[in-house]
Formats: sequence, C-alpha cells, structure tokens
Amino acid sequence: MKSLLTPLATGLLLLGSAATYAASTVDLTVKGLIVPSACTPSLTRGGVIDHGKISAKDLRPDNPTLIGTHTMTMAVVCDAPIQFALHSVDNRAGSSASPANYGLGLINGTQKLGWFLLTVRNPVADGAQMQSIVSGDGGNTWYGDNAWDAGLYVSIATMADPSQPASVKELVTDLEVQTVIARTDGLDLSNEVTIDGSATLEVKYL
Repeated sequence: MKSLLTPLATGLLLLGSAATYAASTVDLTVKGLIVPSACTPSLTRGGVIDHGKISAKDLRPDNPTLIGTHTMTMAVVCDAPIQFALHSVDNRAGSSASPANYGLGLINGTQKLGWFLLTVRNPVADGAQMQSIVSGDGGNTWYGDNAWDAGLYVSIATMADPSQPASVKELVTDLEVQTVIARTDGLDLSNEVTIDGSATLEVKYL
C-alpha cells in the first residue's frame, strides 16, 4: 500500500525543488558610469611615419636593425579636468618579434618582420610639467615609467605622486617612435616587403 505524503513532507519537497531551481540560475549585472566630460586625442604627422624604401642590404643579418627614430606630438584635450588614460591596441598583434612591442606585419604569413616601440617624453598638463605613469592591470595600480608597451594604460601624474593619475584638461607630450627590423637571416626579403605597423590609442576615463 502506497504511503500518503503528509503536508509537512510535501512542504519539504517543495522547498527542495526551489533550492534546486535557485542553484541553476546566475545573475547578469550591467554596470558603468557616464561622465559629463569628453576628451579628444590627436597626433601630429597625421599619425603616420613613412620610412620610404629601405634596401635589404642595409639590414643586419645577425642582429635587429633600428631604421629610424621619430617624434610626434600627442595632445589630449578635454571639456573639463578629468582623470583619463590612453590604452594602446596593437592592430598587428602576434607579428612582433619583440612581444612587449608593436608588430610590423608578417612575411609569407609566418615570418615576423620586426617591431616598433613607443616612449612618452616631456608630458605637460595645463601648463605644468608632469610625469608619465603606466598600468598593466587596467588602471587599478600605477607606477612611473615612460615605456608604452602594447596593451598598457598610460596616463600622467604630478611629479610628487606617481601612484595615481592627475585630473587634467589639456595634455601635450612627445611620443617617440622607434622602428626596428628583425635580424634578416630568418626573413625572406627576395621580394618587396611592406612595413605594416599599426596601433590604436584610445581614451579610457578613470
């Protein structure tokens, strides 16, 4: 003879079902912050460095070759003083023969042509001399440095405190670009090869 469930047993069974259902769900939260100010970055030279034609015979087979150092002026103008950073994205990711730096493209789909380096120099914000700072964790922690490796956040701070970005309205700084071709003993240079470096510098509000 089948046993009848008592009201208490039925209640416990329902509670168990509810607990099982709750454990099978997950919450999705959408967060953010709309800031009243906006910043516009710009580069002199139109953001373009053209090395022209370079003879393969002028490149070193056993060591990398620095083919040029150029300096642009980078400016960031904001509607009002605000904390911001610039985040770099290597548009040729995976093609750099120096992993921390920015790629110049591939030869025959596999050979890494070289890389370029970015260095921030002489930052001035709202008329005051500043120092460059970088973050490798999306802006959570900062340290003083002027080497802008691929993927890092870069910002500026007062000369007295490199631990946090300063709020500024207008930043003007030199951006030094060094272009390096990898040692050529592993490169196929029997045909013309295009130097194809590209990076996007985007403003991140902090």
